Amino acid sequence: MIEQVLSALLAVVAAIGASVTYFYGSNWLLDRLVTDRRTADGTYVSRQKTRDAVRPWLFLAPALLVLGVYLVYPVVETLRLSFFGKSGDGFVGLANWTWAVGNDGVRTAVRNNVVWLLVVPSLSTVFGLLVATLADRVAWGNVAKSLVFMPMAISFVGASVIWKFVYDYRGAGSEQIGILNALVVALGGEPQAWITVEPWNNFLLMVILVWIQTGFAMVILSAALRGVPEETIEAARIDGASDVAVFFRIIIPQIFSTILVVWTTITIVVLKIFDIVAAMTNGQWGTEVLANAMYNWMFRGGGHFGRGSVIALMIMIAVIPIMAYNIRRFREEEARR
Repeated sequence: MIEQVLSALLAVVAAIGASVTYFYGSNWLLDRLVTDRRTADGTYVSRQKTRDAVRPWLFLAPALLVLGVYLVYPVVETLRLSFFGKSGDGFVGLANWTWAVGNDGVRTAVRNNVVWLLVVPSLSTVFGLLVATLADRVAWGNVAKSLVFMPMAISFVGASVIWKFVYDYRGAGSEQIGILNALVVALGGEPQAWITVEPWNNFLLMVILVWIQTGFAMVILSAALRGVPEETIEAARIDGASDVAVFFRIIIPQIFSTILVVWTTITIVVLKIFDIVAAMTNGQWGTEVLANAMYNWMFRGGGHFGRGSVIALMIMIAVIPIMAYNIRRFREEEARR
């Protein structure tokens, strides 16, 4: 324990020392390399403007280098691999892209991702908004919020393990330890292996992510609701507006930008969904999604770097419009301030 603490302190000191050394060292080097000078006729030429122009980029250089290595290079390499064969060598042109368009497994993954995108962000946002609105009206609201937020502290794999017990299946006549099958049997029905039943198994997996993301939506929307001016709500009520009218015509328009942020954030999470599907079904029984398909093609069964890279780029291309929309809205909001 003491060794770990000392190692952490040493790492912090080394990082600070390296940063300070780079700051003063780069400044010193710049001042020595770009110096003022006199021309042959004795005229003094100041190069201060050149030093001022270079200095910010000098300070940004480490961050730009890290971004280049960890963000830009992987994208470029993935794009390159998408035009090469199984082992990442041997140029195959558009063969991997043509395969992706015509492959049934990829089409199933795309279809499932679309359904996830329609269901999960919408339900998570709606449930989060409902909890944020209703919890403030009861005395035990904070307890309810804590319980709803608690799944956010659980990893996707951990949540999947919990929900595997909920969907657990034992043969007819056996004692059912899964809550869902226990309810079905108590109501006189036959137990089912729910995660193998298409297409409902997809929705049962989506329930897990909705369960996790509702807490995130609730926290953000609860903060937005507290920012709605009481004066506007009171004015609407004095004019005779009902609670429903106040909610939809006064509150929702004022927090609409926050709702969009929550919705787009969860949408990006859904596009990258992998852990839940991998832990629950590994893409079997019609539950395949793009991220799991990419992992399977890239690393399992000998792997195929070309096809795995194509699926990875499909996910990235799907995320770009959402990121661009968020950036545009952020700039618009900054311009209005």
